[in-house]
Amino acid sequence: MKNEVHIKNKRAYFDYHISDVYIAGIALLGTEIKAIRQGKANMTDAFCMFLGDNLYVRNLHISEYSHSSFFHHDIKRDRALLLKKKELKKIRSKGEEKGFAIVPLRIFINERGFAKLEVGIGQGKKEFDKRDSIKERESKRELDRVMKKS
Repeated sequence: MKNEVHIKNKRAYFDYHISDVYIAGIALLGTEIKAIRQGKANMTDAFCMFLGDNLYVRNLHISEYSHSSFFHHDIKRDRALLLKKKELKKIRSKGEEKGFAIVPLRIFINERGFAKLEVGIGQGKKEFDKRDSIKERESKRELDRVMKKS
């Protein structure tokens, strides 16, 4: 069975230059994984931070599972990310540098059926960098339009 769940944080690529990318497992409840398989997650305001020695994702909005009975999970709770200690040390050292942030990029279901979160180390873009991103996107759209007409 091929599961095509890919929930992306489009805002992350607009606001940050992504340098390093890590794949992390997510500690989820039963109703949360079922909701993700339905595609009911929103990563727009999500961010990652260290609480103690563990990395957590905050403000990740996972809607309630439609077929659950009386037990519903908290929609925006902190969810632990599962990474190796060596990776956590790298992420922590890079994330503590000035101008860098730990940003969730996308959620997907791997071939074994587990939910994974792609986490990137991002350096904030300046305003002129964002304008360049918009120009590139618009020129690509214009090229696609011209190519379709011919």
